[in-house]
Amino acid sequence: MADSVQLGVIGGGMMGEAIFSRLIAQGQYAPEKILVSDPVSDRRNYLTSTYGVQVTDDNRAVISSECLLLAVKPQVLSQVATQLQDVLSETTSPLIISILAGVSLTRLEAIFSTQPVIRAMPNTPATVGWGMTAIAGGARATSEHIRQAEHLFQAVGEVVTIPEKWLDAVTGLSGSGPAFIALMIEALSDGGVAAGLPRTISQKLAIQTVKGTAELLQQTGWHPGELKDRTTSPGGTTIAGIKTLEKNAVRGSFLSAVLDATRRSQELGQLD
Repeated sequence: MADSVQLGVIGGGMMGEAIFSRLIAQGQYAPEKILVSDPVSDRRNYLTSTYGVQVTDDNRAVISSECLLLAVKPQVLSQVATQLQDVLSETTSPLIISILAGVSLTRLEAIFSTQPVIRAMPNTPATVGWGMTAIAGGARATSEHIRQAEHLFQAVGEVVTIPEKWLDAVTGLSGSGPAFIALMIEALSDGGVAAGLPRTISQKLAIQTVKGTAELLQQTGWHPGELKDRTTSPGGTTIAGIKTLEKNAVRGSFLSAVLDATRRSQELGQLD
């Protein structure tokens, strides 16, 4: 079965599904050329019935693919590595792409000692094709391997190639950021309800406001502070709201959230 596999995926969770489903939708891979390993039978049944991919509960079957995506929790990497050790060899050399938060290239290359390795950090908007992924190549990753990884993650959004030393910060910012933004949208929506708006209207207003603001900044290239200044007027409503946000240290809270998430990414990289 695995001899014909072009893309292997260890871990059939949300992010793994997001990536290979977009690759299928864009015609980059035929479903039958993808093999996904997952320990949960219901999940395997769902993936094969929904996308037509091959599935297995044996991680060793995936190693002979041309490209292998590691999409498991960082805490189970050691278990996966133990399962793969007896089939890793110099004659089995797929490109290894890891999306495991906090797991360094040094640790990955110690496990995959003869394979080219790339470390990547996508985020959850990848599930709808609006992701942000940062990648960093290991010692055996060539420019062609980098291009292959960039092409793969472009299926789910934007891609940047960076030094590995920045990846924990990327995890703290764009990796964890969607949850921070979701919290902000929920709070804005609650504020609208408190001011008398129906919940459905309030949430729609909040979501579109955040989406539109991001697109405006993207298209104009304005600094966020410039947009803030353009939106405020002397003695107006916006500056009154900003005064409250600054009083409650919202800006500092977002900054601290990114730093705390970055530190947690570093901690996860130390777990076995």
